[in-house]
Amino acid sequence: MTFSFEVLKTDPSGARLGRLTTPHGIVDTPAFMPVGTAGTVKGLTQESLEELGVGMLLANTYHLYLRPGHELIARLGGLHRFMSWPRAILTDSGGYQVFSLADLRKVSDEGVRFRSHLDGSEHLLTPEKAVEIQRALGSDVAMVLDECIEYPASRERAEAAAVRTFEWGRRSAAAIAAGPPSEANPGQVFFAIVQGGGYPDLRRENAERLVELNFPGYAVGGLAVGEPHELTCEVAEATAACLPADRPRYLMGVGKPEQIADYVRCGIDMMDCVLPTRNARNGCLYTSQGPLHIKNAPYADDSRPIDKSCGCMVCRRYSRAYLCHLFRANEILGAVLNTHHNVFFFLDLMRRIREAIALGNLSRFSSELKARLATGQP
Repeated sequence: MTFSFEVLKTDPSGARLGRLTTPHGIVDTPAFMPVGTAGTVKGLTQESLEELGVGMLLANTYHLYLRPGHELIARLGGLHRFMSWPRAILTDSGGYQVFSLADLRKVSDEGVRFRSHLDGSEHLLTPEKAVEIQRALGSDVAMVLDECIEYPASRERAEAAAVRTFEWGRRSAAAIAAGPPSEANPGQVFFAIVQGGGYPDLRRENAERLVELNFPGYAVGGLAVGEPHELTCEVAEATAACLPADRPRYLMGVGKPEQIADYVRCGIDMMDCVLPTRNARNGCLYTSQGPLHIKNAPYADDSRPIDKSCGCMVCRRYSRAYLCHLFRANEILGAVLNTHHNVFFFLDLMRRIREAIALGNLSRFSSELKARLATGQP
């Protein structure tokens, strides 16, 4: 299959029901992608991910470049074969990870010079290098290099990052056009990333310039870095309005369950976040009435499931008391079961959001969801 995207229906709120076709399968949108940083979603096997219905997951260019190395992965047939994952993969550019290194990096127009968090070795990540690495990995969707900045940032800082991001996008487009396609995945496509900080006008300008480069899809980057939720939505909506209606829109690094429908209403089709997996390992479980912290004393002798309305394997079989015991005893199975439940919760939430869009009532669904989650009484 080759890459394509189709909008099947638009909700009165502006949300879109769509279908993303990739070389490794079809992904129904709006879609949530679990994060598999180093080629693995922590705590879950690939078989479990398939059973959960994951259509696309995210892997991290920065981490795979440093270990085990993109050239090794290419020699072994690409990332799909390396990690034995038959469905779609999106790789990020590594820009956010380099941004998070803070004192270990230096950004210039050439690219980002940084020191590995593993051994201190020095590396230079350029737009062209990011293309090279991701071609070797052979993901279905790859991201071009962008400059992600902190929040809050001055207008001058945000404008400079947006200008640099466009220039890197232009250089990436030239490298994509000039080089051979990925040997592991000839159908691979690249998305551009829109930057501009918390300034909607800078976002619109950056989006309009990147659209001229005619990428198959576009992402909204540099959000969920500490800004208020309302600003995230304002920026996402302003940016999405400037992007082509026939291309997928990806909001990077979001979000909390009560926020996801808001992003979908902004016209977003794809999103990812570490929250379901990271919080699972820390004992925070998502339920239809709000988060549940399984280590807390009241759950030590609680025979109920995590969430009686949840249909996941964990809720059908295990009690809160048992999960509390596993967490307190630091048993690996606790992290595995918690992660399974949380990923199921997020994927089921996306399924219900898609159903609401199909019925044209996403706004009502979103209001009812927020009201339930606000009770805080799981």
